[in-house]
Amino acid sequence: MLWITSPYPDSGPGGALHVAAALWLLAHGAELVRTDTLSGVPAPVGVAPLLLLALPAWLLHRAGRDTANGGPGSGGDGFGDEAGAVDVVAGPPTASARTAWAGVVLGYLAVAVAAALYAAGGPLRPSCVWAGVCVPLVAVLAAAAGVWSAYGRPGGPLRRLLGVVPAAVRPLVLGPGGRPGVATRAVAAGLAVLLGGGALLVVVSLVVHGATAQGSLLRLTEGWSGRFAVLLLCAALVPNAAVWGAAYALGPGFALGAGHAVGPLSSAPAPFLPSFPLLAAVPEAGEGRPVHWMAGVVPLIAGVVVGRVVARGAVPGERGGTGPGHGRGVAWSAGRTARAAGVAAVLCAALLTGLAALSGGPLGGALLARFGPVWWQVGAASLAWMLLVAVPTAVAVRAWRCRTPGEEGPGDGGRRGERTPEGDAHRGRRPREGSGSGRGWFTRTGAERPGEADTSRSRRGTAPGTSDPAPEEPRDPYDPYAPYAPYAPFDYDVSFRHQGQDQGKGQGQDDTEYEPYGFLTAGPAVEDHRRSDSAPRPDAAPEPDGQ
Repeated sequence: MLWITSPYPDSGPGGALHVAAALWLLAHGAELVRTDTLSGVPAPVGVAPLLLLALPAWLLHRAGRDTANGGPGSGGDGFGDEAGAVDVVAGPPTASARTAWAGVVLGYLAVAVAAALYAAGGPLRPSCVWAGVCVPLVAVLAAAAGVWSAYGRPGGPLRRLLGVVPAAVRPLVLGPGGRPGVATRAVAAGLAVLLGGGALLVVVSLVVHGATAQGSLLRLTEGWSGRFAVLLLCAALVPNAAVWGAAYALGPGFALGAGHAVGPLSSAPAPFLPSFPLLAAVPEAGEGRPVHWMAGVVPLIAGVVVGRVVARGAVPGERGGTGPGHGRGVAWSAGRTARAAGVAAVLCAALLTGLAALSGGPLGGALLARFGPVWWQVGAASLAWMLLVAVPTAVAVRAWRCRTPGEEGPGDGGRRGERTPEGDAHRGRRPREGSGSGRGWFTRTGAERPGEADTSRSRRGTAPGTSDPAPEEPRDPYDPYAPYAPYAPFDYDVSFRHQGQDQGKGQGQDDTEYEPYGFLTAGPAVEDHRRSDSAPRPDAAPEPDGQ
């Protein structure tokens, strides 16, 4: 399309198609070799735009998913045409996992071989080694992810892949039901902060050097088609720039040629570089200034975020955090919390190392043989930042969330939202039996246990530990089971909380303090009470007509 709209094309349609095929292979990570150099020596081109890698990965994922499901929009297996058949509900995948995966991978590799052979005759020739490794790897992983999603993302395959990981680490990486573990969620949050902060640094630097970036765009090409092509290339390189910005914030920075490192502490004078808008964001050469040192806030925030996510998983509680006994789970020990933060730091460093290796590469020979961040330096710096910040943060936040409710503040500030049987008795309310931690609305309380005598006394009007009767709650005239409550051998906790219903009460009456009441199958005392009632018994013989 760009060749068609170009006012001054320097090649025919064959050259444009050769470049397109070479860029398609570069999107998979395959290194290219440029043959038309001034010196005649072939120069490698290994900086692959990461946004181009996302496109074939997404297409392969969707192809694997649709193949396992029998194609997009498939309506089933054809057995729903019988008489009286109901609407067909989406069932299990129609193709086996191995069949769908092998079909997608083999078909994709067949097209890749044809594209590599075609691109070998153009100005950008793919490297046979890189094309033979990167393209099959992307196809295998992306297609496998698509088939896995078609089968409902089961946790079995992931557990088999984690077989080499120590048993104590597996629950931190993969939770129950195949869901991400605490360490996995922390890694995702930390990477999002690091990459987002790196992208923000690039945007701020571009705004500061806006005039230089605009001038480079106008000088690089004159026609609108060429400028549009440059803007597309800049957009495809935005993920690379985010990784480079994260490497800059971590400390090692990135290289603009062999021996020319750019970091927050110091920047070596860069060699002569082509006029490109994104390169205008490179800081000036010289010693770093405080404005450059402020980039260290990005990994600091990332470490704090990782520690907080780990601490929230270590002390599962209600929204806002609660003390022990008020959450939905058991708090981890400080050692286990620190170990989870350490696992998250290692995983975050490993993923960032891989992204740094993918985002850089050579752009030529001699000085341009190294372009981008050094992967092992980025990994070491990331691991150091995460261990020094995330582990103490996780332990400290875990200790804060495990504080006792009484430490909230003076008075009853830490127990403001609690309801106890004693407080209910003094307020004139019936305490909800079985309303402790882990008890539901329809929980059988069973026989009276030690410590429940005071509660039952408070229900009958006597406050525990005192001889004075508590104020008796007025009986609800619409409560049909109120007379039987004192005779029930054991209770059921029933909470009739239906919104928008009066529950037999007056239309203008506030039912916010409407308490549950207990009832059960009638016992002997209840039967005697029924016999004294004027209503006939259910099992009594019908009386003659007219009486």
